[in-house]
Amino acid sequence: MIGSYWFDAEPAPTLESPRHAGRVDVAIVGGGVTGCAAALRLAENGKRVRVHEARQVASGASGRNGGFALAGGATRYDVARETYGADAAKELWRWTERAQERLAELAGDAFRRTGSLRLAADGEEHEQIRAEYEALREDGFDADWRDETIPGFHGAVFHPHDGTVQPARFVRRLAAMAADAGAEIREHDRVASVDELDADQILIATDGYGRGLLPELDEAIWPARGQVVATEPLPERLFDCPHYARQGFDYWQQLDDGRIVLGGFRDFSIMDELTDEEKTTPVIQEALSTFLRELTGYDPPVAYRWAGIFGLTQDFLPLVGRVPGHDGVWVAAGYCGHGNIPGLGCGELVAEAMLGRDGDAQLELFDPARLL
Repeated sequence: MIGSYWFDAEPAPTLESPRHAGRVDVAIVGGGVTGCAAALRLAENGKRVRVHEARQVASGASGRNGGFALAGGATRYDVARETYGADAAKELWRWTERAQERLAELAGDAFRRTGSLRLAADGEEHEQIRAEYEALREDGFDADWRDETIPGFHGAVFHPHDGTVQPARFVRRLAAMAADAGAEIREHDRVASVDELDADQILIATDGYGRGLLPELDEAIWPARGQVVATEPLPERLFDCPHYARQGFDYWQQLDDGRIVLGGFRDFSIMDELTDEEKTTPVIQEALSTFLRELTGYDPPVAYRWAGIFGLTQDFLPLVGRVPGHDGVWVAAGYCGHGNIPGLGCGELVAEAMLGRDGDAQLELFDPARLL
């Protein structure tokens, strides 16, 4: 089936939300994890909020990813210390841990804490993730080194607090919480231009899907496509937690029902995957099928094949804050393929800033002005 397993696995609950007449305090473009998290926080603080979603809640990247709930950012921790500074890297990791706990609090049975394994696919990656492990331990973060891994890999870092999330279920719940708090959720309501929004403030929360809304953001956030497959349920238990390797280009997990969800291999056709076309391609799908065969030892039946779009930035950090040169316009996007945890955290972070509580150190690190 061409369609996300997460989105199709269970029927979407009926979403009932208020309807605000006329101008609102905040209009949010995007009904994914970031938009719904921001709407919830703003509505809880008495703001009149309207969320505009082009399709259905969670139908974009929030319902089309690999279902990982990992602490940390898109950059390896040891590299982040060198790139952003030791203090900034440490606080960023702590911030994602807090966002992870927040997800666990909100998601209910959509989240399972299983830990995760970052695997070395070759000797070079072994040295790289060993350096990351040592940097994490040096700074007091929980991580375990494992020499013995699955066949074909050469060591791994185990992160005990990570987990797996049914992202569509989680974001649908988040949207329902926002609606209960007073936010208006408008599905099937595509926004072509921010000029058509009747609001005092505007938040663009579309990650890699927002091309054309603002030229400045088109320059700073590049859309990229991730492709995923999901098998039929398998009788044997092969993997107990999310796995990822080759700098995160390959990632997979096995669900409670035995189904394997596998994504990645974007680097097999890297230029073709710098796109916002939400479709699968033969090159990547064949690579996924081949790797699935290597993992299982046979050709398990594939039930779902899908693609989703995420936003890349030059420094692998999201953009969160005011958009320079546009009064009242804010952005929270650019998660570089790590949107489940940072997407939630950034939605709440930007909402706090819009409420005038802008003292969080992450806002300085994520300031859009650095790239715009």
